Order: sequence, then structure tokens, then C-alpha cells
Amino acid sequence: MKSQAQVVVIGGGVVGCSVLYHLTKAGWKDVVLVERDELTSGSTWHAAGGMHTINGDPNVAKLQQYTINLYKEIERISGQSCGVHITGGVMLAGTRERLDWLKMVQARGRYLGMKLDLISVDEAHRLFPIMDKKHFVGALYDPIEGHIDPSGVTNAYAKAARIQGAEIYRHTRVTGLTQRADGSWDVITEKGNILAEHVVNAGGLWAREVGRMVGLELPLLAMEHQYLITEEIPEVVASPHEMLHAIDFEGEIYMRQEGRGMLMGTYERAGKPWSERSTPWDFSTELLPPDLDRIAPSLEVGFRHYPAIERAGIKKVINGPFVFAPDGNPVIGPVRGLRNYWLACGVMAGFSQGGGVGLSLSNWMVHGDPGGDIWGMDCARFGDWATTAYAHAKVRENYSRRFRIRFPNEELPAARRLRMTPVYDRLAAKGALFGVTYGLEYALWFGPDGRTPTEEVTFRRSSAHAPVAEECRAVRNAVGLMETSTYARYEVAGAGAEPWLQKMLSNRMPREGRIVLTPMLNHQGRLIGDFTVARLGSDRFYVFGSGIAEDYHMRWFEAHLPDHGVSIRPLRSEMLGLSIAGPRSRELLQRLTHEDVSNAAFPFRSFRRLDLGMIPALVGRLTYTGDLGYEIWMKADNQLALYELLVEHGADLGLRHFGSRALSSLRLEKSWGGWAREYRPIYGPCEAGLDLFVDAKKNDFIGRDAALKERDAGPQRRLVTMVVDAKDADVIGDEPIAVDGQVVGWVTSGGYAHHIGKSVAMGYVKAAFAKPGADLRIEIIGDWRKAALAPRPLFDPEGLRMRG
Repeated sequence: MKSQAQVVVIGGGVVGCSVLYHLTKAGWKDVVLVERDELTSGSTWHAAGGMHTINGDPNVAKLQQYTINLYKEIERISGQSCGVHITGGVMLAGTRERLDWLKMVQARGRYLGMKLDLISVDEAHRLFPIMDKKHFVGALYDPIEGHIDPSGVTNAYAKAARIQGAEIYRHTRVTGLTQRADGSWDVITEKGNILAEHVVNAGGLWAREVGRMVGLELPLLAMEHQYLITEEIPEVVASPHEMLHAIDFEGEIYMRQEGRGMLMGTYERAGKPWSERSTPWDFSTELLPPDLDRIAPSLEVGFRHYPAIERAGIKKVINGPFVFAPDGNPVIGPVRGLRNYWLACGVMAGFSQGGGVGLSLSNWMVHGDPGGDIWGMDCARFGDWATTAYAHAKVRENYSRRFRIRFPNEELPAARRLRMTPVYDRLAAKGALFGVTYGLEYALWFGPDGRTPTEEVTFRRSSAHAPVAEECRAVRNAVGLMETSTYARYEVAGAGAEPWLQKMLSNRMPREGRIVLTPMLNHQGRLIGDFTVARLGSDRFYVFGSGIAEDYHMRWFEAHLPDHGVSIRPLRSEMLGLSIAGPRSRELLQRLTHEDVSNAAFPFRSFRRLDLGMIPALVGRLTYTGDLGYEIWMKADNQLALYELLVEHGADLGLRHFGSRALSSLRLEKSWGGWAREYRPIYGPCEAGLDLFVDAKKNDFIGRDAALKERDAGPQRRLVTMVVDAKDADVIGDEPIAVDGQVVGWVTSGGYAHHIGKSVAMGYVKAAFAKPGADLRIEIIGDWRKAALAPRPLFDPEGLRMRG
């Protein structure tokens, strides 16, 4: 066994072996994998082996496509068969709502290059003859689905990696990890130590234990998962082709052919965790006792929907543990505060996603960037609030809902009321319906007359439509009040603060008492942040950004922080926010302070300390509504008092509370994008229309050369705003945009813009079509709707309201 290596990968399941292979493919040959038992022991060996390309996140779907296409490559290099069966697959809809969802999946597949066909029940029966047609209303056919041999795939990765220079040590358990001052790691094993520059935690069932070796408590939980294999089925034997992979959403079951029978598994609602706190080190190629009573409700539905399976009888039951993250997606990437420690955990769909995980992580390690937008898998999406109890509650919920629809306006109940601000109860008393982001409760919209509303879950306009319209009218005609604690807040201070921010951000830093808007770019010139920067003093700045990306951005900031001269700290718990917006917001603010807040004294994008009543606050003259307004920041223990002051003094001005639904409607009228939708690491600043905030005269910011190259060459696509001829449904995001039947782009976000009374979408289209008069169409729930390009903001295009 080596005593030194560039990388040690811990864990010999499909994910660990994929990471190992991709590192060698990227050029790092001095890499080893350490496995406590045999390759595949743990979860990999007993997996059902299904694979598919469909995923709710288009960027993850691309990686799943990559994974499936990769199998030919590793077979060729290794000489090891992966046992690939490309059978095609059907997703079966038993309700009209599910059929609508399938239409949306098909639409998303159009711009991803996927050949998905919406088919009738009769056609589905022809392709999958063991189904009983009377239980279904339609189906979606995907030709690139099927199954593989889990052992074959894992060993193909391993053999290909060894051929390319890697080494694998079986029966070698890691017992500890110790980091040296230079960032390297002593990997302590039962057979000796390895000094490694990098460590990858691909521990699977033991990922929590490997995390605890470095002080991490990962948000993961193992769940028991069962599938059964039937006896011989005559219809299967008689079929001229292998049975398709199938998903029955109403039955919450999946199926594929196994031998001369069928394999049928379920994600039951009464899911059962396994070994909740820790995984025994001596657990190996073992199965858990069958528990058919727990999955009986799903089996009963399955037997009704597929009578041939009921007639065949059960040959074997497999019950084994798999590890899940709170949202069901992988947990990968570098860990903030732990140099050269990488995660590749929680990959429950390893044979659909394992190749993509290996590719992304190896790119990140070798090149400093994952090579694409993998926000949906990035470990930074979970902050320190994602405790073990939180993870357990969300994993149970996610497991039980794996085959259920998550409507765009649906809020899930598990692990709620975790993070609340002091005004939570006051907002609730005003009738707020709450959502949650980054663990924080926030108001979506307010029920009429202060009654907490209920909202039907739907893909179409809901009962919130009219109340949200009233909130928008209040902002545009009088004054609205909203909590803004969902934004991330950072304080940057020190003699080196300004030059450091000049390097990190693309715009020039503001003068004292002023605010600038600025993107943050990676070295490839792609967008990794969208910030407001306010300067309070010569060496003190406040930076505001997306709340969900706090850990993501702090990881980047800290990785580029010099040893002295500048400090940065997040203000999540100590600074909270409120915002007032609308034509009477200045009048309201003036009532609370003796300072002059007229336009002359306190112009647009100003930032200053103000005493509001008895409360010291920081006030910025801007809002995301695109109207006259102010963002007000205060200490957490002052928020409730300031809130009450605003409500009291705003009552006769027509003050009304508004939530995030109204804010989204209002920002669409200004063509303003948002992080994780319009602004993501797959877009450049010119494409996104943020080139105005890239100061090319600076020669010191990260991504400058790449951004200028994009500017000089001209962007290949552009972010546009469109007015959509919609019926009762607005865009949600990820719908295709087409011209003459050819897809030319995709929607990033949208909704109904209540003040102007139009349905609006934002999205990226090929640059040639980003001009007025382009005959654009957007597919909304299977219906192609006309979309007219809006060359200027739909509300206050000159910005007179917000500047006046």
C-alpha cells in the first residue's frame, strides 16, 4: 500500500469508483481508493439497477444523460460488461394532474434534446402489456431508460481507473483523518497510513462516520427500501422484446423485467429509517428482514394495476438500506472551512447519477470548477441549520413523496418552524401563508381580512391570485411592507476591504454612503453571485445577496480571503430586514426620523445610518419592487419594535403587507432576474444583461478576461422578457421557447404581473431571436402560447419612480 497519494477516495461503491475513474481521466494518476470490505458492499450490490434521464432539475438531467452514455466508454476501456439493458421506459399517469405533469416533463425534455413521447393508454398497453388500461389516462415514453448490472458497472469503473493508473485497496478500513498545517491529510487505516493532498468522502452508508472523523455531521439518513422479484410471468416470457422500465405514480411503484419475471419496488409512505445514528462497520453484503406488511398498500395497488404480477406470486424479497439527503439529491463538493476535503454522498440514484457526480467532482478538484451548474447537488445548499433531526424529518418526508407530485405552489410540512424571526407571529396574525427557504419561514402572501388562507395545490392560477393582486396594487399605489430577512447579509471590514472586494466583484466599489449592484464571476467568467454592496465607511461594507446561497458564497469568499487586512462575516442571526415600497414610502419613512429623506438629501442608491424612532437602523434607498422604496436593516432584537412602528405610522397611508409572491410579480415588470433562476454558473454577464455592472476598466477582478472575451465575441444567447398570451396557467420555469417549431431557448421564471395585467416570462433565447418581432412560442402544460418580446421594462421603463 502506498504511503502517499494525491487523492484518497474513501468508499468502493459505484460513486467512489466513478470519482476514481474520472480523476484518472482528468489526468490525476496518483490516486487510490480505500474500501473497508469488497467493492459494492453496502448499498450498491443490492440496488435494483434502474437508470433514467428524467430529473426535475434540468442540469442534473444532463448529468444523468452523461452517465448513461458513459457506460459504453468504461466497458471499452475496462473490458468489463456493465450489463446494460436499454429497454425504454414508460411513466404512467393515473390522474389528469399527473398527465399535466408529464406534459411538462416532455416540454422540459425538448430543450434538453430528449426524445420523449406523450402516448395514449392504448399505446402504453401495447408497449407494456401487463398493465390494466382502466387505471390510467396516459403515459410518457422515454427510449433511453433501462437497467444495468450494479456489480458490473462498479467493477468497470474500478478496472478502467486501475488501467489509467489508480490503485484500489480492499479490506482496508479508514479509522481516522487528521489534517496537517499545509492542508494535507493523514488517512489512518487498519493497514497503515496514507498522506494525501485530497480526501473524498464517498462512504455511502458510512458517509456519516467518515464525516464525523473531521467534525462534520452530514444531513443524511439511511432508509430501508424493498423490492420484490416475481415468479415466471407468461406474458413476460411470451413478449418478443424485454419489458420496459415502468413507473406507476399512483401506485408509487417502479418495475422492470428480471429474468422471466418482473422486479417491482416501492417508495412507501410509511418509510422506515435504518440505523438512524450510525452504520455498523461490520455491516457488509447483508439484507434486512422482509417487511411486506409495510409496503402492502402499494403492493395491493400494484396487483390491481398489473394482474399478471399478482397471479405470478413472489419469488424473492430484497430489503436493503440506502442513504438519502433531505431533498433526495446528492451531496457533493468541497466543504466550507475544510481544505481539500470533498463530499460525494447521498447519491441514491447511483446508476443514473454516479457518472455525473464523478465528472463534476473531478472537474472541481482538478480544474477548480465543476464544469456546469450543479447547485441542486452542491453540499453548500445546506447550512448549519440542517441538523440531524432536520435531516431525519425531511428524508422521511421526501422518501414517502418520491413518486408524488410537488406542485409549484406546494409547501411541505416536515421540519417547519425551525428558523423564525421576531415578526413571525405578527405576520401570522395578519394572515400570512408561509414558505420556507434555507430553513427560514417567510411570508408568501396574506389572506384577506387577516385570516390565514388555504391554497389549493395546482399547476394553474390558484386562490392566491386575487389577494396577491391586491398586495401589488398597494405597493404601486400606496405603500407596502415586507420582511427581507431571506436575503443574505455580510459585513466586510478592514484596511484591505475595498481592494479585496474590487478583486472579488466585477463592478467598482461605491463611494461612502452609496450602493452599487454587482455580479460575482468565477474564473471562467460565469455568474456565481448577484450582490448589492453598500459602503458605510472607508473600510466597512455591507454586502447583500441570495439567502439560499449563503454557505455557497461564504465558501468562495473564504477560499479567496487574504491572511490579514480584511474580514468577512455573515450577519444571518444578528441583522434582520424590513422593506417599505411604493409612492408613499418616503412619507412613511420621514415620519420616523428627524433626518431629511427627501430625494435631494437621500437619493436613489444611498445608504446611511438613521434613527427610526428609538431604533438605530441602516437604510438603503432601493427595493426589488422597482418602485420608490427602502430596505431597512436593524439588529434582531429591534426588528419587532421597528415593525410595529412602521405599521402604526403607515396605517393612514394605506400600508399593506406583501409577500414573496407579490414581490416576484413586481420584479417581473422590471425585467429583474434572480439568483438560481436567471443568474447561474452556466450564464455569462453579457448573456444575462448584467454587463452594465461589469467595470471593464478594472484590471483586477476574477473572471475579467473571460467576461471581456464574451463581450467582444458577442453572447450566443440573451436573457429576455416576454409577454405571454396565457390562459389560466402561467410559466413556472424550464418551459421550452420555440420559433417555427424549433427550440431556441428556455424559460427561467415567470408568472402573472398584476399591475400591468399580463402574464410574463423571462428566459434565454439564441441571440438571433432576441429582438422585437420574433415569432416566439412557449409551451405551457402541453399548449404552445404566443410570446411577444418586451424590449423595455413593462413598468416605469425610465426608472422615474424608483429614482424620483
